[in-house]
Amino acid sequence: MNPEQIKQKLATKNEITWCPGCTNFLILESVKRTIAKLISEGEKQENFAIVTDIGCNSKIFDYINVSGIYGLHGRAVPTAEGIKLGNPNLNVIAFSGDGGIYSEGIEHFVHAGRFNADLTLVVMDNQSFSLTTGQATPTTQQGYKNKAEPLGEFNPPLNPIKLALASGITFIARCNARDMPHMVEILEQAVKHKGFSFVEIIQDCLIFNDEADNKDKFMYKITNKDDIKKALELADEYDYNSKSGKIPIGILFQTQKPTLEDKWPQLKELKNKGIGWKDLKK
Repeated sequence: MNPEQIKQKLATKNEITWCPGCTNFLILESVKRTIAKLISEGEKQENFAIVTDIGCNSKIFDYINVSGIYGLHGRAVPTAEGIKLGNPNLNVIAFSGDGGIYSEGIEHFVHAGRFNADLTLVVMDNQSFSLTTGQATPTTQQGYKNKAEPLGEFNPPLNPIKLALASGITFIARCNARDMPHMVEILEQAVKHKGFSFVEIIQDCLIFNDEADNKDKFMYKITNKDDIKKALELADEYDYNSKSGKIPIGILFQTQKPTLEDKWPQLKELKNKGIGWKDLKK
């Protein structure tokens, strides 16, 4: 089957409940195209698994016909790591929002770089807790007024790209949710990367924090491999606090180091045999 035919098999019958016009539809389509392309190249549909957080982003779990699990808020990464420990041969993709991963999940994000499990984290960042009516997240710009902070957000935003670099994450990329061909290209490379891959997708929310929307004109495409100095310079170009800086999208950094699966001889044996623990018992 060609990728388009395979993509049809990845659809589910669940009603999509995102707001009409939400860029989550574009992300969903890009993820399905990526998985379909990888299956057409020889991967098996049953060898994909997804893990989600809690939030608008995490509804993507209902709309992709692969195995997986809904995680707790902020806990998508350790849940995905648990799946890899159970069967290191699976292609695991974890989805989270900027609220979950950069607040409750921040410790898991940092340690993911140390462990370097061979999985992909996709963070859908609209700079607000949109499912719970628009509270500020760690990447929300200063001054943003919401129901929880009527005087505005006092604190400067976190720069997750700089944090990812400091944490030793081996694949770091950023995408624009409105550019599907580029998203598919980056997501494919992220899944194929041997090690922990972090892809942040900059998206708008139609309902909350609209002052953070429409940053497309500041975005430009780059590709940087293992130049850490250049990566840090690129990370500094956008501070998540204004729409005056340049926003590089693409691969900001990529390098290789031993994966979690390579470090543990038991997991390496499972990988070499192409099985999980349940198969070993047989």
